[in-house]
Amino acid sequence: MPSNKISTAAEYICGARAERRQMLALPEDIRPQDEHDAYLIQAEVHSLIASQNLGRQIGHKIGCTTPVMQKYLGIPNPCAGGLYQPAVHFQQAMVKHADYLHPGVEAEVAVFLGEDIAPRADGHDRDSVAHAVQALFTGIEIVDDRWDDYTKIDTPTLIADDFFGAGAVLGDPVAAWQDLDLTSLRGEMRINGKVVGEGTTGDILGHPFEGLAWLANSLASRGESLKRGQIVMLGSVVQTNWVEHMDEVEVEIEKLGNTMAWFG
Repeated sequence: MPSNKISTAAEYICGARAERRQMLALPEDIRPQDEHDAYLIQAEVHSLIASQNLGRQIGHKIGCTTPVMQKYLGIPNPCAGGLYQPAVHFQQAMVKHADYLHPGVEAEVAVFLGEDIAPRADGHDRDSVAHAVQALFTGIEIVDDRWDDYTKIDTPTLIADDFFGAGAVLGDPVAAWQDLDLTSLRGEMRINGKVVGEGTTGDILGHPFEGLAWLANSLASRGESLKRGQIVMLGSVVQTNWVEHMDEVEVEIEKLGNTMAWFG
C-alpha cells in the first residue's frame, strides 16, 4: 500500500478519534486490503496520536483469542491494537461514558513485562515468553465501537483502528503466578451486580501465554518487539458487553483478584 494512502487512512482514523466522531467505512482507495496493510496504517495512527499528544503507547491489546469472541465477531484469528497511557487505570476507575461513542467491556488477563521479548528465528511459544512476565492482572478492557455499523466493517479496517481498543482498568498485580494453573482459572463479569458472562483463562488460545507468544511473533514479522515495562491485554473470556451511563462493571478471575469500573 503506498505511503501516501497509509497516511491518509491514518489521518482519517486519528481525526475521527480526536473529534469523537463516528466513522463510516474507509473509502475504497485507502482501505487496507489485508492485515499487512492494516498494521502499517495502525502504526501510523500510533505515530499521529503521539505527535498530537493524545496518548503515549504503553502496551498492546489482543482481540479474538477466545472462541466466544471469535464467534461473536466472526473473526477466526487474533488481532492486535495499541494501549495508551491516559486510558489505563489501576485497581478501580470512574470513567466518563460520554468520552466514548459506544463503550463496551471485556474480561481479560493482562501481563506486565519485566523483560524484553526479542524475536526468535524459530518463533516463540508460551514457554519461551514466560520468563518476561513480571506480573499478571485481572483486567477490564474498555472497547469503543467507533463505526457507524461495525458488523459491516472488514477485519483489516478494524485492525487499523486498534481493533476497538479504548483503555483498560487493571486490578492488583500478582507477581507469584508461577504455581497457578493458567489453563483453568475461572473468570466472571458482573454488571450492576448481575453475572453477564463467564469463562476460563484456558479459553485464551489454550493458555494465556499463547496469546503473548502470538503477539511477539506478529510484531517480529513487522520488525518490532515487545519491551520491558509494557502491558499486554491477552483477550476476553466473555463476550463484549456494551454499557450504559451509570453502569458498574466488575471482573473477577480466580486467584488473580478483581477490578471495577463505573461509567459516570
